[in-house]
Amino acid sequence: MFGIHNYTSFVLAIVAFQIIPGPGTLSILNATARLGIRSGMCAVFGTLTGDFLFMLAAVLGLAAVLAAHPVILSSLQWVGVVYLCWLGLKLLLAAVAVDRANTVRVQNHWTCFRQAFAVCLTNPKAIMFFMAFFPLFLAADSHPHTLVAMMAHVSLISLAYQTGLVLVGNAFAVKLSRFQLVSVLARRLVGLGLLGFGIKLAIKRQ
Repeated sequence: MFGIHNYTSFVLAIVAFQIIPGPGTLSILNATARLGIRSGMCAVFGTLTGDFLFMLAAVLGLAAVLAAHPVILSSLQWVGVVYLCWLGLKLLLAAVAVDRANTVRVQNHWTCFRQAFAVCLTNPKAIMFFMAFFPLFLAADSHPHTLVAMMAHVSLISLAYQTGLVLVGNAFAVKLSRFQLVSVLARRLVGLGLLGFGIKLAIKRQ
């Protein structure tokens, strides 16, 4: 279907990759829990934009350039490590009280979109992943539009899953909002998770 070889396996693989939690998932849940569905969806579109750029870069062959110049990839990964750790520490050390005016400003300025987009870009190896993933489902006679269809599948399935994540996360956040201690603990756990991902990336760079 759509020129994609082993179509069912392709779709199931995308779903499996979405279910595995990562920094992007934490960013979406954090934005939703703090500021509601609108900000959660801004975070979703931030991660989708980052993934789309990675897919486009992989299709255009940027992965080959990064493979030929590992210093560039290494530098980008260290930038990602620093950003994840900074964002995690920011959540861990954040004050309990949240100023309403600041919340409105965050929503208006799409800070959640930018943060989720930046978190997505902390993993330049995603370009390599898509470069290796797409050929697995390409037939020998595949046309260029097959790659476009594959990118569309990844984006649409990701959008559906992450939208569900926002809706479920918001439902839990509304129920837990009356328990301030639980809300603070959830934010600290997200911060700890982002910090953990940053440290994990740093260890792998050693």
